[in-house]
This record gives sequence, structure tokens and C-alpha cells, in this order.
Amino acid sequence: MTFTNPPFASDTTGCFLAVHAMEKHTILVIEDEPDILDVIDYNLKRDGFAVVTSPDGEQGLSEAQKTPPDLILLDLMLPGRDGLEVCRRLKANPSTRSIPIIMVTAKGEEGDIVLGLGIGADDYITKPFSVRELMARVKTVLRRGPLTDVGRSRDRIARDALLIDKARHEVRVAGESIVFTATEFRLLHFLAANPGRVFTRNQLLDRVIGEESDVIDRNIDVHIRAIRKKLGDSADLIQTIRGVGYRFRDEEE
Repeated sequence: MTFTNPPFASDTTGCFLAVHAMEKHTILVIEDEPDILDVIDYNLKRDGFAVVTSPDGEQGLSEAQKTPPDLILLDLMLPGRDGLEVCRRLKANPSTRSIPIIMVTAKGEEGDIVLGLGIGADDYITKPFSVRELMARVKTVLRRGPLTDVGRSRDRIARDALLIDKARHEVRVAGESIVFTATEFRLLHFLAANPGRVFTRNQLLDRVIGEESDVIDRNIDVHIRAIRKKLGDSADLIQTIRGVGYRFRDEEE
């Protein structure tokens, strides 16, 4: 296994004191490769997190149910019960379904990433990963909280030159009012209300489009292109995650 940072050199300079000032979160790491587990465990503890580790899916499920952690780092390639099955069971259990999950995957497992996000995982990170990226993903997922649904999301979202006003059904870019269709507005608002989260096309269909039968999977791409065109210089706020779906750029990026 190759890392893009020295294994035990935490490159989160400047964040150490800030994290220690925060509430101490507990993270469950389910990973079967000892060297990777050691790296993750060391760097999480170095940044002030409490860490529980498990080398397989069955034990990881037991740990999550016994004392639910604040976040789970879940390897997909596990002996016995694989990561996708562990994720599926965690999200099906009322006592663990609200725990955020970051999947740890090997490059090229796009199908598993899409499936994992579809069954409730919050984010993913691919091997080999840097310590900086790992810590950034962990802090982002812990910070952003539960998923915001379209029907109960906040009324006004301001980001850079973009302003989305749900009550007025209005979008402004650099002060200029831009006309959006109902579907375009719902897609933009949903993504902006959940920055940093990756959504597959099927998730966007289910959570945003709903029962509009004339909108099929690939039409999500058409709507996203139309939204970006209308956003102009703010178009890069909507990011394409190749082979997976879309997300609204996180404020920390």
C-alpha cells in the first residue's frame, strides 16, 4: 500500500489546536489492512479524536451497535462481510442509520462508490490517499451535519456571488436575477443546501425530481449543464464527480 504522505507525518498544521478546542468525537475505523489501520488510527488520535478500530465487518457492526460512534471510516474490501453489506445493515438499523459513513475504496471501484452512496454512505476517499485529504474529509463530514431535504431546507443560501432565495424562488448571480425552471431551481437548491456531499443521478431523481416521470436518469446531466450555463462565473460551484454524480463545492475548498 502506498501513501502520498509519510505514514506518520500529520500534515494538518494549523488545525491541531482548533480540533482540540472542539468536542471530542469518536470515530470507528473498519479496516483489515494493519498498516493502513495504524496510519489512520495514529493521525486521528493526533488530531484529538477518540478512535475505535475493527479488522472486519462483523466486528465493526457489533462495535457500531454497542456504542454508536460519531463517524465511521469503512473499507469496502473486507474479509467475510464486505463494506457495502456493512453499510447497508447500518443504514437499515434505526440505532445506527444516522451515523455518517465515509467509504474507503480502491481506485477503479466506481460502481461500488455509486452503490455505496445510493444506500446511504456520506462520502468516499480512494486509496492511495494523503493524510491531509483524509483529515479534511473527516472534519467536513462531521461539520456539515444531517442531510437537508428540499422541503425543509433553509430559505436563503449565499455563496460567493450566488444567492438562492427559496421563498422568492429567485436566483441571483453578482446581483443579477437569473430565471430558472422549477426543476433547475430544485436541483440547484438541494445541492447548495448540502455542500460537499456527492449525489448520484438516481439520488437526485429520488430526492429532488420525485414523481416527475418525464425526467430520466441522463436528463439530470442536461439539467446540470443548463444550471451551469445560467450560473456563468459561478458555474464551478457545481462539481462533476466522474463516474459517480455531482456535488456543490464545499466552503473549505
